[in-house]
Amino acid sequence: MTSQQNEHTDGSTSDARSTLYKKDFWRTENLNYSRPHRRMEKVARTVNSLAQGKDCTLLDVGCGPATLSSLLQPNIHYYGVDIAIQEPAPNLIEADLLETAIAFGDRRFDIVVAQGFFEYVGRFQSDKLAEIADLLADGGTFVTSYVNFDHRDRYIYEPYSNVQPFARFRASVARHFTVQRVIPTSYNWHHHESRRKIVTALGLQTDVNIPVVGPALAVQYILVCTARGQ
Repeated sequence: MTSQQNEHTDGSTSDARSTLYKKDFWRTENLNYSRPHRRMEKVARTVNSLAQGKDCTLLDVGCGPATLSSLLQPNIHYYGVDIAIQEPAPNLIEADLLETAIAFGDRRFDIVVAQGFFEYVGRFQSDKLAEIADLLADGGTFVTSYVNFDHRDRYIYEPYSNVQPFARFRASVARHFTVQRVIPTSYNWHHHESRRKIVTALGLQTDVNIPVVGPALAVQYILVCTARGQ
């Protein structure tokens, strides 16, 4: 850890110079996620498989433009919360999730997704994990993603406020959930998703987490979790 980073009691870290961005930033930033991208497609594939064609409810934490909903099967009833909702709808709530608890009224959900969320939460990591744990219905599943900051060609996007080794993030998740599976979004020599079509296609269909290769070459990880003791 560099002298510019702070380590918090939950094991998360944040850069002393980092900023927790607010609505003005996310109103524009969210537009970058108006179309499906690799991580989102892989999360959707995972969620559709978990649902197994059954009616279920899903909460998308940090949903942005709610693009994930377009990739889900119709049996999955979609709800989203975000700091900057582009197009208001009854199934979307606008809220600053670092200022207020993650919630959608008094609903509980069969599946909760938080992709591309925890890299931006700074010191609030443990609080947000606990809030999500309280939102899961009995037998529910939590699906989250996290950038592999151990990558050999590590790239850190400037707005990230919560940068740590993946093992530390996983350990923090494991304090609130049982981690059932860890899935790489893809493997690449450089720290970004490959733009080659054949590599993209193979990556979407491959869920194998290779212990030796993963730490150096996995671009991001998806964690599939259940409630503790479930």
